[in-house]
Amino acid sequence: MASITVRDLDDSLKARLRIQSAQHGHSMEEEVRQILRRALSGKVEQLGLGTRLSERFAELGGLTDLEDIHVTRSLPRTPPNFD
Repeated sequence: MASITVRDLDDSLKARLRIQSAQHGHSMEEEVRQILRRALSGKVEQLGLGTRLSERFAELGGLTDLEDIHVTRSLPRTPPNFD
């Protein structure tokens, strides 16, 4: 098994890690291993931009106050003929 050393870790972050690992009933090293496993498990949510924005602003009342934007597009112009 490999091992790593993390230098320049903020004291407050280390304290939070110590508390969280105690709450979960295991060592700080085990807590870090579990955090890394979860973070690197490859389970990346593939949500669309609109869904992510909606979720982000839901606690502020959502995006329902925005007016619907309806854009009328014209047909594309005919490309020039260079013959």
